[in-house]
Amino acid sequence: MVPGTKGDTGPITRGSPVSLKVTLLGTGSPMPSPDRAGPATLITADEGAGGEPAEHYLVDAGRGVLMRLAACGLGAPNLTAVFITHLHSDHITDLNDVITTRWVMTFEETPLTIVGPVGTQAVVDHLLASLEPDIEYRIAHHEDLDHRPPVNVIEVRPSIGSDGSDRSDRSDRSDGSDGSDGSDGVVELPDGHGCRVVIKCGQTDHKPVEPSIGLRFDHAGVAVVAAGDTIPCAGLDALCDGADALVHTVIRKDIISNIPMQRMQDTLDYHSSPEEAAQTAAKAGLDTLIYTHYVPAMPMGGTEDDWRALGAAHFGGTIELGDDLHTVTINPT
Repeated sequence: MVPGTKGDTGPITRGSPVSLKVTLLGTGSPMPSPDRAGPATLITADEGAGGEPAEHYLVDAGRGVLMRLAACGLGAPNLTAVFITHLHSDHITDLNDVITTRWVMTFEETPLTIVGPVGTQAVVDHLLASLEPDIEYRIAHHEDLDHRPPVNVIEVRPSIGSDGSDRSDRSDRSDGSDGSDGSDGVVELPDGHGCRVVIKCGQTDHKPVEPSIGLRFDHAGVAVVAAGDTIPCAGLDALCDGADALVHTVIRKDIISNIPMQRMQDTLDYHSSPEEAAQTAAKAGLDTLIYTHYVPAMPMGGTEDDWRALGAAHFGGTIELGDDLHTVTINPT
């Protein structure tokens, strides 16, 4: 059975049809788990609404992301855009798979938009270079595949610094054009790549990983923030101001601090604990806090209440967490 499902009923869902839905595609970490895919979150707008198709925004592309998307009845061709919060390996492990699968599973040239911090273009260029033999094989074999993988990269330079400082925002596309409005961190996607969701970015604090970004998705009176890996910082606070929900990676510092291994100890100073993420959510007056990226790995269907209790001491709203494919719907308040 696929993690996060009950029988044949599909992913566990809380709430009713809404304007924004959060699906925890992968709740794992750099440490491989048999039950948890790598970090990846799906933000969906207008699913099930009449008229235009839903918009699907993938935040990070950890290991197994396309398998988890398939469990949702989706694939790489359904993605409106991909967002990368930072360039740690566990958050981009399967970005090459997203690029390749989008290319071979669409039957007309359909560019994939990838948005990320400065350095994302170089990473994508290296990925495409590593895929060069496969690209040549497929073009030679498939007569109807007459183009290389089309990818548009937008590198964002947030106007909101991790310390809350005001910065001049600029987002540079791979085609040389500006990808933001230059003032408030709004990311402008290419024509035809989403139009109903307003997306903003702000700098987070994951040093020495720099830059790292958080993202805010606004649609129809609902706002969801995806923090990525960060400690509490003014940049994240600014993104959360007036939002409804926060998706935040968390590590159990109370456990890790007792592990006599330097590499584990090193994780303590650039991630948030459940308590710290809860304090960020409480400070912003949010309604919902969603934990993901559990370190150490949480047993399947196991100790959710322990993690939730740590946050509940600091945050009076709803705290969500669970297995891969756990889904939370966010209603206008």
